[in-house]
Amino acid sequence: MMQQRQGTHQPPRSSHPTAKGAWRRRTRWQWQRPSSRWWFGICAMEKKSRSKPMKEILSRLEEFEFLRPVIFPEDVILKEPVEKWPICDCLISFHSKGFPLEKAQAYTDLRKPYVINNLDMQYDLQDRRKVYQTLQREGIELPRFAILDRDSKDPSKRELIEGEDHVEVNGIIFNKPFVEKPVSAEDHNIYIYYPTSAGGGSQRLFRKIGSRSSVYSPESRVRKTGSYIYEDFMPTDGTDVKVYTVGPDYAHAEARKSPALDGKVERDSEGKEVRYPVILSNAEKLIARKVCLAFKQTVCGFDLLRANGKSYVCDVNGFSFVKNSSKYYDDCAKILGNMVLRELAPTFHIPWAIPFQLDDPPIVPTTFGKMMELRCVVAVIRHGDRTPKQKMKMEVRHPKFFELFAKYDGYKDGHIKLKKPKQLQEVLDIARALLAEIEQNRADPETEEKKGKLEQLKSVLEM
Repeated sequence: MMQQRQGTHQPPRSSHPTAKGAWRRRTRWQWQRPSSRWWFGICAMEKKSRSKPMKEILSRLEEFEFLRPVIFPEDVILKEPVEKWPICDCLISFHSKGFPLEKAQAYTDLRKPYVINNLDMQYDLQDRRKVYQTLQREGIELPRFAILDRDSKDPSKRELIEGEDHVEVNGIIFNKPFVEKPVSAEDHNIYIYYPTSAGGGSQRLFRKIGSRSSVYSPESRVRKTGSYIYEDFMPTDGTDVKVYTVGPDYAHAEARKSPALDGKVERDSEGKEVRYPVILSNAEKLIARKVCLAFKQTVCGFDLLRANGKSYVCDVNGFSFVKNSSKYYDDCAKILGNMVLRELAPTFHIPWAIPFQLDDPPIVPTTFGKMMELRCVVAVIRHGDRTPKQKMKMEVRHPKFFELFAKYDGYKDGHIKLKKPKQLQEVLDIARALLAEIEQNRADPETEEKKGKLEQLKSVLEM
């Protein structure tokens, strides 16, 4: 028997089981569990909650003994009061078009589940002005920008002066090329304006439609209705970096062709947008950590621009999953599962050891059962197509060697190097001469002791 919060650990059904069922009501707020399990709720629009990435991650979460996923039906989310929503212990809930975020907040206030992505901050994510203010407050690099707020009653926040190749927003000048973004994060109609020296006009970005993500327009004048953020255009290498966090200590990054180039989406043979693997620098990993913590979004996606030797955040998208990456699905499920168990296990005294994520062996299913997966091989390789050095050391005291030393300015330089054939021939001649003296018994005892070395020197030089 365990005391619990109101309704927190009721199974995901609208009616309570009878006394003969798995759960038995004893007092008003006390329940008996047949086993210790927690319901992992997914509260989002059906297009998101039943997407392939979500299914991949949930299937892996089911491998955790104490977790059971439950997806909230879209009809229930939209039409039923929160009192009739499935009850869960842990909740992933995120905003997308048509999602009633205020009802999700009411649900968390009622049931008090452990929330993976903070719901209050998801209002800020819908407003680019608040996103930029948060990024600025956290000291994260942004392109130079100004906000034209035509909804403000303050005249100083809605001043716009437009020239042929520049605009002045509230006293801040932006020379073309510059970027014009709607303040609503739900509006993806972002324009890039070009100078007359580059032909003028503008590139109009939008959500991908078929094989296009932007189109060129000859229109060079900025929009006259609505509120916008104006910022410097950052010259990248033609790619945008998409970063996906799962908690503050994990970030997956991919690059895609920038929609600002020609607007044509690169797709593979399966029709998926082509993404390229990216290794984040230490500074970029710190940015990912700051973004995750600042917006209180455990699972979070944002965009990086690499320009002028720095990395700038230009957009924060909130809850986002990587597509078509088994490695990411494995890591994401493992991190989320461990995060939930770390939070919930102590409340029910469940024996659960906190794993050290980085050293967990990567186990994958194979035809022979589950086996460890080889993730990479790190090798330090040096070429081996060189002949090993062959050295010979010999101490000399005969005057002939010192004459040679003096001849090539050895006393001046402190050493000599003899590399030319003529020079080596001179050394060989000395060796032969000294060996001849030894044969004729005309050499001094010290030279005779060097006979073996002299013969070796002679042999090497003759070769």
